[in-house]
Amino acid sequence: MKIRSVLASVTALTLTAALSTSALAQEKFTLKMAETWGPNFPIFGDTTKSMAEMVEKMSDGRLTIRIDSANKHKAPLGVFDMVKAGQYDMGHSASYYWKGKVPNTLFFTSMPFGMTADEQYAWFYHGGGMELMQEVYEPHNMLSFPGGNTGVQMGGWFNKEINSLEDLQGLKMRIPGFQGEVFAEVGVNPTNIAPGELYTALERGTIDAVEWVGPALDLRLGFQQIADYYYTGWHEPATELQFLINQKAWDKLPADLQEILRVAMRTAAYDMLIHSTHENSKAWATIQEKHPNVQIKKFPDEVLNAMVKANAKLLAEAAEGNPEAAKIIESQEKYLRNARNYTDISLRAYLNTMAEIED
Repeated sequence: MKIRSVLASVTALTLTAALSTSALAQEKFTLKMAETWGPNFPIFGDTTKSMAEMVEKMSDGRLTIRIDSANKHKAPLGVFDMVKAGQYDMGHSASYYWKGKVPNTLFFTSMPFGMTADEQYAWFYHGGGMELMQEVYEPHNMLSFPGGNTGVQMGGWFNKEINSLEDLQGLKMRIPGFQGEVFAEVGVNPTNIAPGELYTALERGTIDAVEWVGPALDLRLGFQQIADYYYTGWHEPATELQFLINQKAWDKLPADLQEILRVAMRTAAYDMLIHSTHENSKAWATIQEKHPNVQIKKFPDEVLNAMVKANAKLLAEAAEGNPEAAKIIESQEKYLRNARNYTDISLRAYLNTMAEIED
């Protein structure tokens, strides 16, 4: 009798566990995501939609992500706070927007004179970058994942040609983040203006120059109609967006849905990089054909050397008395040195070879 009773108990427990697991597998979840971008914002907004579609398909409808654009939640630069507080389960934005709240977040978007997109992704996924990023976000009840890369951003549109450091003195320019601080060190007056106001500000002379992203998104705002000088980049060689996830919302998901979400975010992030390359190539061809006034320029060596020194000075100041920042900066610089050694004999060598052949 006792044996039968024990067997019956074990069977009951096994059945209960199986039913519980089955119920969990069938349970449906919805995550609300706030994005910094407006509705139908090209490339950036395409990335969030693609990720949400992949999640729903791979989970067979068990996990749905509802996206609210900036016009809905009315707080494009409030995504960090909304996800942290649990008002939204997820967010899509850029980590350097939170510099004023948590200074060490800025390192995970892009740094002046830093890594290219492939080098930066290698650092994130194989060089300890993900772990360092999580150390920064964990105290704020959030996880952060790479959310899509623009590749090298252009250095900005200018109303006048920059021939020397003297030409930068007092120049008013829309440029955010750490790169704005670098420009300030060499005499520029950096400011941040909402995207919808940038064209008017440049046209009316409220600002003398504007940095946005690259040909695909710049063409959309019309800068090529009012500025002749388009400078190559130095400040954001691999601008990585981010997916933010509230820790409690993440913990509520079964392990398989967490993995589906992780894979979808990583896939969408990679796709944004190649999408950016495709759209920028098309847009630049359009600018060349329809706006021959636009001249591609490189900042003079005098200016670039001054900005390299300013960047080193600011990094040293950021690391001083901030062990976490010092650890991140050291990790990035060490990884860049190693990765660039290979980039020099592979990608750079190939491009130089092709340029020689074409000449």
